[in-house]
Amino acid sequence: MKIVVSTPTGQVGSRVVQLLVQAGVRPTVLVRDPGRLPAPVRERVDAVTCDQGDGDAVVRATRGAEALFWVDPPTGDEDPVEGYARMGANAARAMRENAITRTVFLSSGGAELRSGAGEIDGLARTEELLDATGRTVLHLRAGYFFSNLLGDLDALRNEGVLRTPLPLDHRMPWVDPRDIGDIAAARLLSTGWSGRQVQAVQGPEDLSFAEVAAIVSQAVARPVRAERITQDELRSALRAAGLGDKQVEGIVGMTGWMLAGFVPEDTRTVLTTTPTPLAAWAHAHLAPLL
Repeated sequence: MKIVVSTPTGQVGSRVVQLLVQAGVRPTVLVRDPGRLPAPVRERVDAVTCDQGDGDAVVRATRGAEALFWVDPPTGDEDPVEGYARMGANAARAMRENAITRTVFLSSGGAELRSGAGEIDGLARTEELLDATGRTVLHLRAGYFFSNLLGDLDALRNEGVLRTPLPLDHRMPWVDPRDIGDIAAARLLSTGWSGRQVQAVQGPEDLSFAEVAAIVSQAVARPVRAERITQDELRSALRAAGLGDKQVEGIVGMTGWMLAGFVPEDTRTVLTTTPTPLAAWAHAHLAPLL
């Protein structure tokens, strides 16, 4: 079968590619620069130079595809919601014009709100665009990536602090991106499902930032504490990093919606729970960097 994978060098996409190759499939991968693919992978995939923002290129690259793994890549647009929706429109066009049998889309928890969730609103728009094709599609609504902690390396290394605008006791799903890739690959290879489906990917347990700090502290063998900051402090830090107003609000908005008693549409079950604990991930990925 022809399976097409977008963002094949990303944290989730690279795992999908690895598992498809190990399953005996030679996937087609959409990549701006094929040179970014590791040489052993490059030999086992059909790499197509493709900008996902180019609708014509996406349609050409997905001709004959039976299955598609789609991730809306960051666009750098002034309005990230519009940027994600623009990418989603290209995926929907390819699904329609090429009659792709099934698509797995990497969405996010909070997309079910449809508005008021910052950048996640762009993933909600993409869900709606893919649904409107009438084709078979699965929306994987992922929890908070463990790997987001890599963005806090300086503060963790220099201050031993993990900052968040959320209450320190607010618990939410945390997940290893590799585990998301496992589910995506399994669904791409399976032919026994159809229609429009949603599946949350919620990691092994819900965690608060206070709990995360304690787990990380033990895993990296150095003290780490959680510290709450205000949304305005977050805005100031993002503006200092050069982000525009809509980009700033897109990020700030991704935390604000959690404070209103949000309950995921797809609750925690055996289907939504993945195995990798944060402690194992932190020991393998954070400890060597700290």
